[in-house]
Amino acid sequence: MRNLKLIIRREYLARVRNKTFIIMTFLSPLILVGMFMLVGYLSMMNSSEQQIIGLYDETGMFSSDFKDGRQVQYLDFSNLEYEEALIKVREQEYYGLIYIPEMENGEIGKIQFFGEEPPGIGTVQAIEKTIAERLTKIELVNRGVDLSAIEAAEVNVDVEIQNFSGQRTSKMSNYIKMIFGGIAGYLLMMFIIIYGNMVMRSVIEEKTNRIIEIIVSSVKPIHLMLGKVLGTSLAGLTQFSIWVVLGVVLLWIASFSLGVDFLSTQKEQMEMVGQMATTDLGLFLNDVYNLPLLSLFIFFVIYFLGGYFLYSSIYAAIGAAVDSETDTQQFMFPVILPLMLGIYIGFFAVIENPHGNISTIFSMIPLTSPIVMLMRIPFGVPWYELAISLSLLFVTNLGVVWLAAKIYRVGILMYGKKATYKEIFKWLKY
Repeated sequence: MRNLKLIIRREYLARVRNKTFIIMTFLSPLILVGMFMLVGYLSMMNSSEQQIIGLYDETGMFSSDFKDGRQVQYLDFSNLEYEEALIKVREQEYYGLIYIPEMENGEIGKIQFFGEEPPGIGTVQAIEKTIAERLTKIELVNRGVDLSAIEAAEVNVDVEIQNFSGQRTSKMSNYIKMIFGGIAGYLLMMFIIIYGNMVMRSVIEEKTNRIIEIIVSSVKPIHLMLGKVLGTSLAGLTQFSIWVVLGVVLLWIASFSLGVDFLSTQKEQMEMVGQMATTDLGLFLNDVYNLPLLSLFIFFVIYFLGGYFLYSSIYAAIGAAVDSETDTQQFMFPVILPLMLGIYIGFFAVIENPHGNISTIFSMIPLTSPIVMLMRIPFGVPWYELAISLSLLFVTNLGVVWLAAKIYRVGILMYGKKATYKEIFKWLKY
């Protein structure tokens, strides 16, 4: 155990004293906060920019239906000649021109939009909806339908969602849970890949420099491998902790000094979400407040450690089996595949049915459980499923570490021979 502690300490100090590690530890929060500030600034600019769209209506029926909004203004050029309207819109560099031709035999011709660039999907949908609603009303009147009677008969239905204990939830509740669970699962996948690759590169570097031959003369290979995994994990947790603290501090300083208020920038979006939820923003915020954030954080740490040890052992074995980083490509796909599968299952199965068979099974399989289970936790997971998932993950960790140690023991002293799956399988028998 004394040698293991020394290796952990050596690996940890080697990581945190590395110039690249130090630079990225302090530079990454700056880059991330800078990106947030840029997005906030662009959102503010986008919200203040108004599009001017010309309207050339030969029918004379639609001019009053196009209402100006916060981001769009309509100018009627129907009193001009068609070619003159096109020239004016182009010279003034307006967003575009809507052309509505005369009706023939009771039917409207092809409606066109002219602009330097194709309009956004929202713009096209708004134009189509406005014209379609007017034409529908005209058709109903032609068929002798009383529009005032239809409007008076319209009924709005608002379904209130409650659980059996009487607690109300918003209609966006599942999406809120998906967002928090998805962020946790995606971060876990990224950390496993980043720090797992860090372990693999460390093994390859020592093997290439022939330092490993000296080390294994006084240390057991399994202790050396575990020391690398543990030392790198501690360095990763240190880096992540610094990222969180610096990110929060820098984001607060930047928003205060530059006057970029992310809450006010997203005010309209939040109001829209609140209206979609129950027309009560408090109910939406209550769903966020009732999320099991503490449980999500605790299990994030637990599954991070379990998933990290599992995959880092595999990364260490791969690093020991090859002579250079380019030789690792043939082994990386089977390692990345379960992580990608976990993300896919999480976003396409968990959100649809978090307690279905697919979601439950993949939250038990150790190679995918760290990601899928994290995405399920915001939806509420029975304690026995968590216990089974963690038990399987722990037992699999022991088995994978044992197999990886056997590969590591042989592979670190193999040079000049390109490892294959068949060759690695033979090493397990030694």
